[in-house]
Amino acid sequence: MSAANDQVLIDRLRATGAPAWRVRLAEWVESPRIQRVVTAVILVNAVILGLETNRELMAKHGDLLHFLDKLCLVIFVMEIGSKFAAFRGGFWRSGWNWFDFFVVGIALVPGGGEWAVLRSLRVLRVLRLLTVVPSLRKVVAAFLHAIPGLGGVVMVMSIFFYTAGVLATRLFGEYFPQWFGSLGASLYSLFQIMTLESWSMGIVRPVMEVYPYAWAFFVPFIMIATFTILNLFIGIIVSTMQELAMAPEKPLVREEALIVLERVESDLKKLRHELLQARVSKPDKPE
Repeated sequence: MSAANDQVLIDRLRATGAPAWRVRLAEWVESPRIQRVVTAVILVNAVILGLETNRELMAKHGDLLHFLDKLCLVIFVMEIGSKFAAFRGGFWRSGWNWFDFFVVGIALVPGGGEWAVLRSLRVLRVLRLLTVVPSLRKVVAAFLHAIPGLGGVVMVMSIFFYTAGVLATRLFGEYFPQWFGSLGASLYSLFQIMTLESWSMGIVRPVMEVYPYAWAFFVPFIMIATFTILNLFIGIIVSTMQELAMAPEKPLVREEALIVLERVESDLKKLRHELLQARVSKPDKPE
């Protein structure tokens, strides 16, 4: 989703003959100036949420920080409310609007009782930077575009991990139950080995003291899991980002076609109304 989609929503308002105030409100709330203000408020709110984790600052300036946090929330609610008032049902046509509504809506949930844990989710407001900064939108779009390609890699990795987990449990579970005593423990240990976190001195060398041949299992596992499969993940994402960067932006054919159809339908309704008025106001000819 990019700025082009916002323009499509505004064009749709014009095509459907929406009131002029809704069109002006949509243009205003989606204008670069307002988006820069929203970006600044998001950054300020992120700093405030970080300062609220400091107990000394909260003891001295807690009331001020809470007031500024609520002020930022009011601005976010006003922005989303303006968009909803302008676009009405079209508001939900944008996935970014869904995301903004969810992130801001969490902060409106009562923060007491069972819902107190949701107050910590206020920090998700920082993620709104992904919706207002075009360059970040492109990165997220590239990642989402790469998900279908990553699905095949995930399947291969899952099969490989399951096979290695069952094999490790049978080979090393008897003497090292803390690492390979069950399939779940083996999968967790293999994940740690894949990330190369304390894999040698922490797991593999102690195992090799009992099973000297264990290197023949762990070394190929690291070669395949770490240097091959993970690089496939990175390669697919990088390739997708390059394709999106090099390819020209494709017009939103379907959306533009719908806008044209709605504009034609609106013009036909106006023409029909004018013809009916002319027919009613036309005096009858004397016989």
